[in-house]
Amino acid sequence: MILDLSVRLKELRLEKRLRQDQLAALVGLEKSSISMYENDMRQPSYETLVRFADVFNVSVDYLLGRRNDRQLDLSGLTAADYSAVAQILEHISY
Repeated sequence: MILDLSVRLKELRLEKRLRQDQLAALVGLEKSSISMYENDMRQPSYETLVRFADVFNVSVDYLLGRRNDRQLDLSGLTAADYSAVAQILEHISY
């Protein structure tokens, strides 16, 4: 079953026992933005999606409903591939 961002975001927030205002503070947004995302009235920017993924320790693909596994599977990568992925993530996480 594919869930949309609004459902996944709310599920993850509730699992961490966070109120909307607490999540908003963690990602640098207003509480109203979190409410609009959870009610599917607005879509977050790429940067905000990455911040949500960091807070919840999930992949952006999971948030968007493209995958059902919460974390990126890096098994099977060579050391060089892993290093390249780590460098990319370092640059987009800030």
